[in-house]
Amino acid sequence: MRHSLPLAPQFYVTAPQPCPYLEGRSERKLFTALQGEGAEKLNNALSRQGFRRSQNVLYRPSCADCSACLSARIRVADFEPTRTQRKVLNRNAHLKRTATSPWATEEQFALFRRYLDARHADGGMADMDIFEFAAMIEETPVKTRVIEYRDGRVETGPRPLTAVCLTDVLDDGVSMVYSFYDPDQIDMSLGTHLILDHVAIARRAGLPYVYLGYWVPGSRKMGYKAKFSALEIFKAGRWQPIGDPEDHSGETHPLSVDPIAEQVARIQLPDMR
Repeated sequence: MRHSLPLAPQFYVTAPQPCPYLEGRSERKLFTALQGEGAEKLNNALSRQGFRRSQNVLYRPSCADCSACLSARIRVADFEPTRTQRKVLNRNAHLKRTATSPWATEEQFALFRRYLDARHADGGMADMDIFEFAAMIEETPVKTRVIEYRDGRVETGPRPLTAVCLTDVLDDGVSMVYSFYDPDQIDMSLGTHLILDHVAIARRAGLPYVYLGYWVPGSRKMGYKAKFSALEIFKAGRWQPIGDPEDHSGETHPLSVDPIAEQVARIQLPDMR
C-alpha cells in the first residue's frame, strides 16, 4: 500500500519542561515535522512567523503561562554597528570564514564539547555525544551551511578552528540555527562577531534579514541580542522594532498567552501542492 505525506502540516505540543531562560518557569513548544518536497517552503513561511528549525522539526515556544520568548531578527539594510561592535570586528579581523556543506567533523565536535563544558554544562545539550552532534549538523531537509572561522594568522600547518555556526539560507535571510566557539577566547567577543559577520554575509547576498533565534526579556543569557541596532521581534502576530526592551516585560504574565487552538489557527501556511 502506498502512503503519502499529508498536504497540511500537523502541529503538536511538547510536555512542559523547566525553562532554560527564566528561573521557576516551565517551557512548552508547538512543533511540526519538516520533511518532503515542501520543506523549503514551510521553513521559509514559518521562519517569518517566529518558528525555528532543529534538525527536521520546526518549533515555536508555546508556554502555558508565559510568552516571553520572542523571535528576533536584524534588518540588514538599517543595521549600523556600535563603536564597541566595530572594535569586535577589528579584534577578530584575523579570522577567516569558510562555508561548507552540513557535514560534522571530529574537530567541530571537540570545539563543541569544550564550549558546552565551559558555557552550558547544565544545559539541555550537556550530554550530547558525537552521534547526536552529527545529527544536529547533518539532518536538514533545507539549504544549510556550516560556517567555520579559523585563525588566519597561522601561516604554516592547519589553522585552528575558532568558531562554527550552523546557518540556514532562507528566501529572505540567513538564520543562525546554532553557534559555538572557543571558550578560552572570552575577551574576543566571538558570539558578537558571528552575528556581525552574518550581517555581512546577508548584505553581500542581498538578503534583508539575519534571524537570531529568541530574545527573552528578563533573561541575562539573551540580553546581548538587544544590543544590535535595527532589531525586530515577532510579537502579536507581526514583526516590529524592539524599541525599549523594558516595554516587553509584560510578556511573562499568564494573561499574555493565547490558547493553543487560536495560535495554530493563525499560522499562515504556504501552498504545499
